[in-house]
Amino acid sequence: MKTALLFTTYNWPDALQLVLESLLNQSQLPDEVLIADDGSRAETKEIITRYASKLAVPVKHIWQEDLGFRKSEILNKAVAASTSDYIVQIDGDCIMHKDFIKDHISSAEKNTYLYGSRVNILPNAVNAVMEHKIINFSLFSKEIKNKTRATHIPLFAGFYKSHAGISKKFRGCNVSYWKSDFIAVNGYNEAFQGWGREDSDLAIRLGNSGVMAKRLRYMGIVFHIHHNINSKENLEANDRIQKETIKNKVIRADKGVDQYFSI
Repeated sequence: MKTALLFTTYNWPDALQLVLESLLNQSQLPDEVLIADDGSRAETKEIITRYASKLAVPVKHIWQEDLGFRKSEILNKAVAASTSDYIVQIDGDCIMHKDFIKDHISSAEKNTYLYGSRVNILPNAVNAVMEHKIINFSLFSKEIKNKTRATHIPLFAGFYKSHAGISKKFRGCNVSYWKSDFIAVNGYNEAFQGWGREDSDLAIRLGNSGVMAKRLRYMGIVFHIHHNINSKENLEANDRIQKETIKNKVIRADKGVDQYFSI
C-alpha cells in the first residue's frame, strides 16, 4: 500500500514550517507528500523547496492561482497528481503527533475511511509555539486544551469500531481514505465555494456509496494552531448543497476530480 500525506496551505509560512517540521519528526514517513496550495506567494514555494531537500520521499507542490477560497478544487488536483493508494489528509494548520502517519497506515481498513482527533493549541500560546517551533505535546503541555485528546494509547483505539453514516466527531483536518473510494464519488464537490462543508459533504457521499467510517481515537492525533476564522459568507449556500446531498443520497459530485486525470 502506497500512502500519501495531503494538506492544504495558503500564505501562512510560519504554520507551514511547523507542519513540515512535524513531518520530519514522523516515526514512519508516507511514500509521497502532496501540498495543495490555493495560491500562495513565492515564500511558500521557497519553504517547500527547502524542506523537500530534507525528506527522503517525493514532495509534490500543486499550486493554483489565487482566485479566492477554492479548497475543493486544489484538493482534487492534488489527489489527481498522487500515485498512492491511500491518502492521509490534514489541514495546513495542524501539527502531527510523531506517530500520526504510522497510526493511520496501521489502522487502514478496506471500504472504510478514518477520522481522528484534533487537539487545540491555546490562542495565547501560538506565538511561543511559532517562535520556538514546538511540535511535541503531551497531556501535560501547557500550550494545549482538550488535553485528554492528546493521550496516545493505541491499545485503547481497538474499542472503536466501524460504523455507517457521518459522526458529529468528524473533522476534515484529520482523515484518511482510499484513493479508489475518493475517485468513485468523484472527489470533492467543486460547487462548494468559500469556507465550509466541503469536507463533511465528501464524507457523507462516501457513506452514501457504502463506505464505512471509523473513529481513530487515542491514535492519529493532530494539534491545531489557533487562528482567526475564515469568512463564512458562503456558508449558507454551502449548507444548501450539503442538505441536497443528504436528502437525495448523492454519491457522485457533478464537478469533481475526474476532470484532472487527463491533464
